[in-house]
Amino acid sequence: RGGLSARITPAPRDARAIRGGHPPQIDPKACSDKTARDKREKRPMTFKSKLMGAVAATAMLAGANAATAAGHGGEITVAYFLEWPMPFQFAKETGMYEEAMDTKINWVSFDTGTAMSAAMASGDVQISVSQGVPPFVVAASAGQDIQIVDVAVSYSENDNCVVNSALEIDKESAGELTGKKVAVPLGTAAHYGFLSQMNHFGVDVASLDVVDMAPAEGAAALAQGAVDMACGWGGALRRMKESGNVLLTGAEKEALGILVFDATTAPANFIAEEGELLSQFLSVTAAANAMWADEANQAKMLPVIAKDAGMDEDATAQTLAGFTFPTVEEQLSEAWLGGTAASFMKGVADVFVDSGSIDGALDSYVGTVNTAPLAAVQ
Repeated sequence: RGGLSARITPAPRDARAIRGGHPPQIDPKACSDKTARDKREKRPMTFKSKLMGAVAATAMLAGANAATAAGHGGEITVAYFLEWPMPFQFAKETGMYEEAMDTKINWVSFDTGTAMSAAMASGDVQISVSQGVPPFVVAASAGQDIQIVDVAVSYSENDNCVVNSALEIDKESAGELTGKKVAVPLGTAAHYGFLSQMNHFGVDVASLDVVDMAPAEGAAALAQGAVDMACGWGGALRRMKESGNVLLTGAEKEALGILVFDATTAPANFIAEEGELLSQFLSVTAAANAMWADEANQAKMLPVIAKDAGMDEDATAQTLAGFTFPTVEEQLSEAWLGGTAASFMKGVADVFVDSGSIDGALDSYVGTVNTAPLAAVQ
């Protein structure tokens, strides 16, 4: 959902260029199937070369940033994640967005935030909901002109790494991970958390056999004993926990400064050209979040959200219980988009630079945050 996938090519091939004025219809299944196939075919690449390849691809795609929003009466394409339930999905499924925006929306699910970056760079996606901060930072650091416009969700328990229970490794014996095989969706929030945890435990990442896998793939590999540890989020993380244990709890990660939140992001030129349309989108999202905050609405919202997320209601409720959806006022405060978010992104970028994941970071990420569309919601 979150990052720097081993390659920036998880976006489907037919989603790399817009012909005509509107985004093409993208087959969500093709996104998932092609992502898995491409990753399997590219396993021989080294850890470093895979990461550098992702950055290079992002930089090349940035030049093709041609988001041509359709405006009122037209179409836009919005990216989101499956198995990542959020209140906006109630609005999505009940037509609240189209009614407020007078615009047809093509909703497309992706496996990783890196795929979202690629699709936005090519102009095939105009808005990405709940893109992880790490993938956003990687793309922005590589020169892609995208911006954060909204804090989609804050979480810590719903993104983590799980060690195979057969190894009997916990936070007291984390050093024993040296030489082990780890499944990580590279460049995602899970990747950032993985690097931060390994740094905390003094485990040299170079000593590990890091394999790029989407969370669902990682969960399956962990269950089969094909990897010793896997990192991910949402439904995949819950399945991982059936095969092992986490090293640090969400609260322990937060105490170490390992924050986890996702953002609503968009190409800068789309924001400039369609700021009013984007504000309407964010307004509906805020309304859906406010509805969910009122427990009286949850009984009617939960089944709709669960179905759209591809999850059962119990799992959906458990996941949502670990999520926080900041209000518009909170998002615009210094604690979030008013200051801290840009500083946090700089920290994430520096971690990736230090780990050799990317070549360089921006001097500041203040320019990658655009609060104007959200401020117009108030």
